[in-house]
Formats: sequence, C-alpha cells, structure tokens
Amino acid sequence: MSAAISVTAYQERVYALLNQIPKGRVCSYKSLSDALNSSPRAVGGSSPKESICPNSPCHRCIASTGYIGGFMGDWQKAPSGQNCEKKLALLKSEGVEFNEKGMLMKDDYWWDEFVTE
Repeated sequence: MSAAISVTAYQERVYALLNQIPKGRVCSYKSLSDALNSSPRAVGGSSPKESICPNSPCHRCIASTGYIGGFMGDWQKAPSGQNCEKKLALLKSEGVEFNEKGMLMKDDYWWDEFVTE
C-alpha cells in the first residue's frame, strides 16, 4: 500500500509555472522565484520529484549563471552526478545545448515570460 503524497499550495504554484516553460527553452530558479515573489532556494526545494509529478518539466529550470544546476534532488557535483546527466540528456533531446562544463551554450534558450494570476 503506497502512502498518499501531499503537495502544498506553494508546490502547486511552482508546478503551474514550470508547465509554462516551452520545450527547447530554460528558465532560472531566480526568474521562477521572482514570478512567485519567493526565493530561488524555495523553488529548488519544492520542484517536483519524479514520483510526485513525472510530467512536470522541472528539468527546464537551471541556475541563473547558465549552469545546469540540480535535478531530482541531486546537484552536478554530487558523487554520482547521475541525475544531472539525465537532466542534460532531457534538455539535449529538446534542442538545448550545454558545453562540457555544464554551461548553457546560447542566451537564446532563456525564457521568463511567466503568466501569474
């Protein structure tokens, strides 16, 4: 028997904005947090985990420096880096390119046209 997973009102707001990011584009945790009048750390901490919201494009949110950032609770410098490899692969499949150091290749990929209520 699986336990019910609860999602907070804040997480629902994050999910709603994440779902606005088009394929082939990325936003920063900062731009998302600005749209929510929040903080980048709060956004990163509430981003969906695969088991909670597998269809949410949380892989499209990266660090404001253009660095790939974390994915599924793992940061690039974590011992395995496995989750970040998955994030890079997902973004690459959408046409978003990063260099060998995990930095965004073109500014054209940035998107921050969030619609809030």
